[in-house]
Amino acid sequence: MHLQLQDSYTKIEKQKRLLLDSLSKLSAEELNKLPSPGKWSASQIIAHLIVAEQLSVNYMKKKIQGAQQADNSGITEEAKMLLLKLSQRIPGLKFKAPRHVVENTPAYNDFETLKSEWDKTRAEFREFLDSVSDRHLKRKIYKHARVGYLNVHHAVLFFGEHVTHHTPQIKKLIKQV
Repeated sequence: MHLQLQDSYTKIEKQKRLLLDSLSKLSAEELNKLPSPGKWSASQIIAHLIVAEQLSVNYMKKKIQGAQQADNSGITEEAKMLLLKLSQRIPGLKFKAPRHVVENTPAYNDFETLKSEWDKTRAEFREFLDSVSDRHLKRKIYKHARVGYLNVHHAVLFFGEHVTHHTPQIKKLIKQV
C-alpha cells in the first residue's frame, strides 16, 4: 500500500477502535435505544457508517477497473475535500443521508455483530487499498454523494471525517443511557 494511504488508513482504524471501545460496555438495549422518535440510536449511527463505507468500497472496486479512463484529481478536488472536511466538523450541521445508504442500512442488534461487520468492511477496504497502483492514486474513482468524484486518498480521509462527524452524536447518546 502506498505510504500516504497507509498512514491515513492507520489513523482511521485507530479512530474506529477508540469509538468501538467506547461502546463495548453498553448492553444491546442501550446500543439500540432511540433518543426520540425519528432519531438514530448509537447502533444505527454505526450501521450507517458501515454501510456508507461498504457502498463506497464496492463502487471504487468497480471504478478501478476503468481507472485508465478516469481523470486525475487536481486543485478542484482538493478544494472539494477541504469543504467536505469543514462540513463534517461544523457542530450541528446536519445532512440527510443519501437514500441508497438509508435503504441498505440493516439493523444490528448486538455489539459483536456491529464490530464484526465494520472490521470486515475495513479489511475489504484495506485489501482494495493494497491493490491500488501508484499510477491510479490520483484517479477520480471515489464518488461522494455531495461533492462528486474524488481520488482514493480522499475516500480514506472522508471515512475518517465521517466518523468524526458522527462521534459527538454517539457520545451524547452514551451519556443519556
